[in-house]
Amino acid sequence: MIPVGGDDPYEVIIGRGILASSVAEQLGSRVAKVLIVHPATLGARASALREELSGSYEVLLAEVPDAEEAKRVEVAAFCWQIMGQTDFTRTDAVVGLGGGATTDLAGFVAATWLRGVRLVQCPSSVNGIVDAAIGGKTGINTNEGKNLVGSFYSPVAVVVDLDLLDDLPHNEVLAGFAEIVKCGFIGAPEILEIIERDVETATDTRSAEFRRVVELSIALKARVVGEDFRESGLREILNYGHTLGHAIEHAERYRWRHGAAISVGMVFAAELARIAGSLPDVVVDRHRSILTSLTLPIDYPLGRWKTLLATMQRDKKARAGMMRFIVLDEAGKPSVLAGPDEALLFAAYQEVGV
Repeated sequence: MIPVGGDDPYEVIIGRGILASSVAEQLGSRVAKVLIVHPATLGARASALREELSGSYEVLLAEVPDAEEAKRVEVAAFCWQIMGQTDFTRTDAVVGLGGGATTDLAGFVAATWLRGVRLVQCPSSVNGIVDAAIGGKTGINTNEGKNLVGSFYSPVAVVVDLDLLDDLPHNEVLAGFAEIVKCGFIGAPEILEIIERDVETATDTRSAEFRRVVELSIALKARVVGEDFRESGLREILNYGHTLGHAIEHAERYRWRHGAAISVGMVFAAELARIAGSLPDVVVDRHRSILTSLTLPIDYPLGRWKTLLATMQRDKKARAGMMRFIVLDEAGKPSVLAGPDEALLFAAYQEVGV
């Protein structure tokens, strides 16, 4: 177990075959009704979990679209409707079972129903496990951008059952590694060394090396969010690669996987730091080498720059109209570059543009 500190501390529970028992333990005896929010791809898993919990709780299922299509106000309203029609009270609970988009949605639904009900997150993707389900960020997308509507809301626990990853296509596992690589560059360098030593073993979900990089990533995020829950300072470093990455996701209408977009975003951020004079070439090259070994993209069409710039200017990390980018001074030393000149940004983008 990895503790997550802050005003509402909780634990990330990691293991195999632990889903139903750990969820029941975290729900406790006061809960009467449970809403499991899940994508269609996990319908069988959700039904099995409902069966295992049904002896103690009245369990309802809310099947939602896969990936970012779930993060719409209409889908949240669908979940609220189920809760309203079944008389969900403040002592009832929501379980988020799915990838990062599902846990973002489930968290938002739990945070907003009766101003907050019990929440247990059960991520089923690499991205969800190491990033989205941990830290209490919840949200939905709008036509104007990603995660512009949301709240900070802690779960009572995050249950990481690694068995949920066994059926994932390998390309989905690789996409999730973008967030693991991010953790390596901002503060957990052992991750980078494990990937560079043997990328195939590192990305094998049954290997000890995979579990190690997952645990290192979770521990880093747990430490950061425990110190800065509401992103008033330190937590910003977790956005490394995300400013451009989110803009790419929006431009692609979320057809790109989150990890693919963040991969390009990290290379852009590295190039931005290099051009600004703070990051050596060798660290930029290391970004490209590691991400390429994971078959993640490191470039994007040059002609899309104006569209991406407009979206970045609306990014939730901006302050008083000033764009802010997380960059590196060296591997493991992130910093904030606030209000960079647009010419500097375009110069960096030309290094990832094709």
